Amino acid sequence: MSPYRLPLLLTLLLSANAFAGDATFRQPRPNLITAGQPSAQQLRHAAANGVTTVIDLRRPDEDRGYDEAALAEQLGLRYVRLPIAGASDITEANARTLHRLLKQDDGKTLLHCASSNRAGALLSVVDARINGASAEDALTLGRDAGMTSLEPAVRAALETPTP
Repeated sequence: MSPYRLPLLLTLLLSANAFAGDATFRQPRPNLITAGQPSAQQLRHAAANGVTTVIDLRRPDEDRGYDEAALAEQLGLRYVRLPIAGASDITEANARTLHRLLKQDDGKTLLHCASSNRAGALLSVVDARINGASAEDALTLGRDAGMTSLEPAVRAALETPTP
């Protein structure tokens, strides 16, 4: 369990959305929310409760159920795509790109993929390779952010020496 308690934003997001298929929101770090694909209603609630940036890790061909980029723009959110296809894209280069994108936001960021598995996996690599966390601490962060089936790929990436 993350050492941070769920803030009012997460409580609102979770309680206000009882629709089937809505994403589960997590807060692995202050000002960072991770999730699977948010519904349009969840995105509206996120914007109304302080989220300023959405980083979407889904590939362009993955169905979101609505035009997420257009809705984010309408809501005044900064919307960024960093397509991560799966294990082969859990790389230090993509982690550095994500780190740079996260640093550009002074507010709350919603980082999502389809299930938060990719989000958690890439955050693990950021934490270990860029922030200097131990492999186990980085994996814990990844799990807190939603990483599941990509954990073996992250372990392999973290065991590979940096060039």
